[in-house]
Amino acid sequence: MTQKTTESDSYYNNLENMSIHDLLLNMNKEDKTVPLAIEKAISQIESLTTAVLHKMQNGGRLFYLGAGTSGRLGIVDASECPPTYGIEHGRVIGLIAGGDTAIRKAVEFAEDDINQGWKDLQENNITQNDFVIGIAASGSTPYVVGALKKCNENNILTGCITCNLNSDVAKNSKYPIEVVVGPEFVTGSTRMKSGTAQKLVLNMISTSVMIKLGRVKGNKMVDMQLSNNKLVDRGTQMLMKNTGMQDYEAAKKLLLEKGSVRKATEAYLKNGK
Repeated sequence: MTQKTTESDSYYNNLENMSIHDLLLNMNKEDKTVPLAIEKAISQIESLTTAVLHKMQNGGRLFYLGAGTSGRLGIVDASECPPTYGIEHGRVIGLIAGGDTAIRKAVEFAEDDINQGWKDLQENNITQNDFVIGIAASGSTPYVVGALKKCNENNILTGCITCNLNSDVAKNSKYPIEVVVGPEFVTGSTRMKSGTAQKLVLNMISTSVMIKLGRVKGNKMVDMQLSNNKLVDRGTQMLMKNTGMQDYEAAKKLLLEKGSVRKATEAYLKNGK
């Protein structure tokens, strides 16, 4: 059996004898290679993102499915879409082996159940209108592989983000993304470079989709939720810049009344004041 790249021995040894300085320096040296690995996969990322966008433009949903670090990263990305872009909750959904408990604490052997991923998708009423992305650094997580196979059997479009070539998740994905970052600094610790790569790719996918769905104007998050004072202030400043309003308190009042920078800007310009 061919050894997975993600399980290959680290390029560094005797880590316990390194100074803190050298540990940090060498970890950073490895992290610098991640964007270069992603660059090689841009065409794969583009193909998947285009397919996701098509589904979401037609009312479909995006599902992320993973275990451990991979599952948590999917949940983080999904949970940040509504507050950042004002998209409805439930349009981007993250699922993790072991359920919500596994977000904070590892659930032993949850990732080894080849049927549970599909069960979790069914509980969310998965349909052919949706798109499922399996996230697995190893590329062999049964929870993810099993779900992708069932999706394919039911004509549900699939993709994946993995850090090994020729993996089971890639073989069972119509739109595979393979970002090979090489051995981890600590052998097999895929929360490091592999996790960083997955996070960056997820950022690229969801941000590109949200922009093309019209959730960004210029370079501003005009539909962001006004969920704290920092965001209210940011939104007020954006509104003032968009409209030429000079009165901060008046702009803030209008923003809070309308609920978003987009709606407040449209209301102000429509009324001609």
